[in-house]
Amino acid sequence: MRMHLLGDDGPLVSELALGTMVFGEGGDRGTPPEEAGRLIGRYFDAGGNHIDTANVYADGRSEEIVGAALKGRRDEVALATKVRFRTGEHPDDEGLSAVQIRRSVDASLARLAMDHIDVLYFHAWDPWVPLQESIGAVAELIDAGKVGYLGVSNFKAWQVMKGLSLADAFGGPRFVAAQYQYSLVVRDIEREFTDLCQSEGVGIVPWSPLGGGFLSGKYDPGTRPTSGRIATQPENDEEAWERRSTERNWRIIDVATAIAEEIGATVPQVALAWLLNRPAVSSVILGVRTIDQLDDNLASLALDLDEATVGRLESVSSLEESYPYRFIEAYASR
Repeated sequence: MRMHLLGDDGPLVSELALGTMVFGEGGDRGTPPEEAGRLIGRYFDAGGNHIDTANVYADGRSEEIVGAALKGRRDEVALATKVRFRTGEHPDDEGLSAVQIRRSVDASLARLAMDHIDVLYFHAWDPWVPLQESIGAVAELIDAGKVGYLGVSNFKAWQVMKGLSLADAFGGPRFVAAQYQYSLVVRDIEREFTDLCQSEGVGIVPWSPLGGGFLSGKYDPGTRPTSGRIATQPENDEEAWERRSTERNWRIIDVATAIAEEIGATVPQVALAWLLNRPAVSSVILGVRTIDQLDDNLASLALDLDEATVGRLESVSSLEESYPYRFIEAYASR
């Protein structure tokens, strides 16, 4: 597995990251601790070193499972977790205030049974707290050796740029990574974030690279699923399906399926191979639940999509033209 710097200044991470959102969740959606431990071991055996979790995944159970599985192997991993969403009943148990960030990091370290976090992500924008306060709190945690680097997720583009500008102006930590939903069926971030991250040296870390399971290759247009990732979404099942079951998305599935058959691969492998070579992408988060899913996803590393194949995927999944991007392309791109 190839290694990349996370952005221009972050840690060295493998091109595929292991996502742990469902570690410890109940029901068909979740991965029990024993299976999670096997997944992490298999991922390490494949050369991976980048594991992603969050303080709110399975109400903190994900961090506990990850920490237990990494016991004795801490130096082998670049570990990321997150802060922002509610974890308790106290008013300070939510948000990006300095108090909440400090409390959240200490709680995450306790669950992980570790002394530091490699990358701490702001999980979403907090409209109630000045961003300078949030960045300043992380600066203190970096100085204390509890956090290595700062990342960002689910901010608008201007909010990311504001954070970078504040860091430059006041000497705080810059965002080294930006974690966003990105796949063949969800390319919205290309309107702003690809250029922003390339320009500012921020590594894009896509999550949901298979469109929440839609690009698994196991769904049909006329049948709403009753099992699998989409059917077990926390949101309304019908809404989750209707949002994905569009004419554009089925065209993408048709092309990806044809390509997979031509080259002897699976649809997920084709989708991942396309994403791994997108501009500014440092590491792609795999949202696997089982060893079989992990092995299938890892096989994407062996695919080398030629220019014509990439062109077919680009064409069928391209974004609709919109203002001001259409105007800029036509009149102001010189």
